[in-house]
Amino acid sequence: MCCWPLLVLWALLPCATAGDSGRTFPHRTVLDAEGKYGLSWGPRDGRLAFRLEVRTAGYVGFGFSPTGAMAAADIVVGGVAHGRPYLQDYFTNANRELKKDDQQDYHLEYAMENSTHTVIEFTRELHTCDINDKTITESTMRVIWAYHHEDVGEAGPKYHSSNRGTKSLRLLNPEKTNVLSTAIPYFDLINQDVLIPNKGTTYWCQMFKIPVFQEKHHVIKVEPMIQRGHESLVHHILLYQCSSNFNDSILDYGHECYHPNMPDAFLTCGSVIFGWAIGGEGFSYPPHVGLSLGTPLDPCYVLLEVHYDNPTYEEGLIDNSGLRLYHTTDIRKFDAGMMEAGLWVSLFHTIPPGMPEFRSEGHCTLECLKEALEAEKPSGIHVFAVLLHTHLAGRGIRLRHFRKGEEMKLLAYDDNFDFNFQEFQYLKEEQGDNLITECRYNTKDRTRMTWGGLSTRNEMCLSYLLYYPRINLTRCASIPDIMEQLQFIGVKEIYRPVTTWPFIIKNPKQYKNLSFMDAMNKFKWTKKEGLSFNKFVLSLPVNVRCSKTDNAEWSIQGMTALPPVIERTYKAEPLVCASSSFSVHRNFSLKLLMCFMVLGSTLSSLHLWS
Repeated sequence: MCCWPLLVLWALLPCATAGDSGRTFPHRTVLDAEGKYGLSWGPRDGRLAFRLEVRTAGYVGFGFSPTGAMAAADIVVGGVAHGRPYLQDYFTNANRELKKDDQQDYHLEYAMENSTHTVIEFTRELHTCDINDKTITESTMRVIWAYHHEDVGEAGPKYHSSNRGTKSLRLLNPEKTNVLSTAIPYFDLINQDVLIPNKGTTYWCQMFKIPVFQEKHHVIKVEPMIQRGHESLVHHILLYQCSSNFNDSILDYGHECYHPNMPDAFLTCGSVIFGWAIGGEGFSYPPHVGLSLGTPLDPCYVLLEVHYDNPTYEEGLIDNSGLRLYHTTDIRKFDAGMMEAGLWVSLFHTIPPGMPEFRSEGHCTLECLKEALEAEKPSGIHVFAVLLHTHLAGRGIRLRHFRKGEEMKLLAYDDNFDFNFQEFQYLKEEQGDNLITECRYNTKDRTRMTWGGLSTRNEMCLSYLLYYPRINLTRCASIPDIMEQLQFIGVKEIYRPVTTWPFIIKNPKQYKNLSFMDAMNKFKWTKKEGLSFNKFVLSLPVNVRCSKTDNAEWSIQGMTALPPVIERTYKAEPLVCASSSFSVHRNFSLKLLMCFMVLGSTLSSLHLWS
């Protein structure tokens, strides 16, 4: 190899640092908890360049895996032995047997070794046309890594033992987090000593008062402040804007969200202004955009909602996690807004069991966007970042973009979705228009229906869009009609008046006196029936929700929207939901929603029927 003499020279030089080839890599992360394995990467001449810095004098291994395990993985192994660098392309089969690849697609560019570290730099094409290699895409890539204190011998690499691991990354579109001057001011919104209940899912809400500013400020960066050791406990954090008509007594305590006894003040917090999810890092706004604070339109009070995921029901967990917001008086050109698009979080989002693939869609219609835009009078909005969100059954999620009925390039996508790695995707081109959030699920290991809901064992299908300029639109979502979904399994009539949730079926006989959830679970789902149901659901009419910042609804002709008075109340006031037969007909599910909202079901500004 023509560059080896130079590499050998570098390898023989005594060096106190981990080595410097003179090349720059825009992205860097540490792959292990002890800080022994560093990865840097970036584009170079149409290829992707990597730099591995590992605290070992033996070999270093790196690769890509469909699941994060060794089976069916694409692996490269390198090091410096006796002053000579080496790099070898390997792969594993389904039985995790390591084999040397006939087509060598990793190209060594630099290597060195000193008394503490081995450094390897190499490049690879994104798509190699080698069946043993994994194509590098903008989706989540599950990186695997390993190292050993000895170099590769004639028999191949020795077993790495516990010096191994996996991490999910987006190599082509990583989350940007700028390094700020230490002089940039910040404030923290952090929970104080929250006792986590010993149950699988907890949503905890705490109100905070924004610092009082005498002039307009822009938040330019938000960082998650996750308590050490709680990285898997804190699943996601949402920050809501609340009404300003309060006194500071509401700040005295937090409360479990979506609970009938939740303080009334929490119900005024209807507009999401920032979101973070597990695996994400700090988020930096683009140079021309910031989150506005200090004006009459900006929040005085905010609600911090933290989703705790405790699947082992561990007791005695106390958490102090939240967000840190960096701000400046150097005002940028545009104020940022945030909009939730996709499927309402609702039991009416249904996924049959035993399905290797099932697709759901949430619609943000052009009519909703158009009415809000015409009222606000900007020439349009520009989406600059997207956070895609599903739960454990999620395998892929796409934000599809339509203009004048024609589908454009995907706005954002992740075809290898990892529940434990969810971060903002920056868009290369800022765009807008008609949007569909499309989610792909796998329920092969489940024997009962999966429902939309708050728990990680329930499902969501959401896109959180950061955009500018800010307009009075915070939610643009839909849900397929539930009564037509029930028609698929043969439901003909439900009991009236509706006084219970879930509502009860009257006809036919095999479902008599069952809730609609029990009826869906009683139906004999096969893969064939599941595929037919999926096709059927995707063709159904949908109820659309198009919400303003204060949680009122835009009234769009031809759309079905929830009246804000009914939507935001817990009061168990008497209401005649209907006086005629509740036979199956279109848009009837929306009437059921309105009835149960008044009859005392747990609601929220973000989540509906969960």
